[in-house]
Amino acid sequence: MKIIAVDDEKIALQGLLSSINSAAPTARVYGFRYASEAIAHMENDPCDIAFLDIEMKGVDGITTAQKLKEINPDVNIIFATGFGSYRGTAFDLHASGYLIKPITPEGVKRELDNLRRPIRVPKKLKAIAFGNFQILYGEEHVKFKYQKTNEMLAYLIDRRGSMCSANELMSVLFEDDTHQKYYNQLRLDLIGTLKSLGCESVIVQTRGMLGVSVSELECDYFDYLNGKAELANLYHGEYMAQYSFAELTNASLFAKLTSSSNK
Repeated sequence: MKIIAVDDEKIALQGLLSSINSAAPTARVYGFRYASEAIAHMENDPCDIAFLDIEMKGVDGITTAQKLKEINPDVNIIFATGFGSYRGTAFDLHASGYLIKPITPEGVKRELDNLRRPIRVPKKLKAIAFGNFQILYGEEHVKFKYQKTNEMLAYLIDRRGSMCSANELMSVLFEDDTHQKYYNQLRLDLIGTLKSLGCESVIVQTRGMLGVSVSELECDYFDYLNGKAELANLYHGEYMAQYSFAELTNASLFAKLTSSSNK
């Protein structure tokens, strides 16, 4: 979620930014004292929500809101002002909210919880490693052209971000054989399929090596290792069960499970 805030008074802007950051700690938040800067920023990197003062020097908040909506019609405009007399104008602009100064985190949170236009959260690639390996986009299984492509991705996930050479991947996928041409087809299938889903950032490529960006996909295995309490009982002795390369990792996970159960 990306938020911009505009107020020509420095102290007021600092207070507004502080309240927004307290109410939405994971959001990307940008502050501007000049509406022209906010509009230029919006043109290059559209935001989801804009908190705007109304009475500002130069371009006022009403005009700013109109210009922002021209760039992104779905932007949620929340006016943050010291005056209540503009409520009618805000209503005509279909603003999402209206806050009276001083702005508090509680007030910001209330407006964020009741946005006029819901924020569309991009789907994220999801890997299920416990049990049989599966790769999902939303609720749908990702379909690669080749079955071995699925195995290649599973191995990269098992390596948790470590970069793998073509020779390493071929030794896993084809055992003692080196099918360079087939490997190239699998690599193109992997990258092309993920790119078609808008998830190409999951794969990291450098000097002929491949890896995964662990921050770009959801994975029960990663979450389990990071100690997420709600996943503590998720592992039941099976990990990427259809792939022989996963046996070593599974043995390590099983030893950890057995050790914990004996305490």
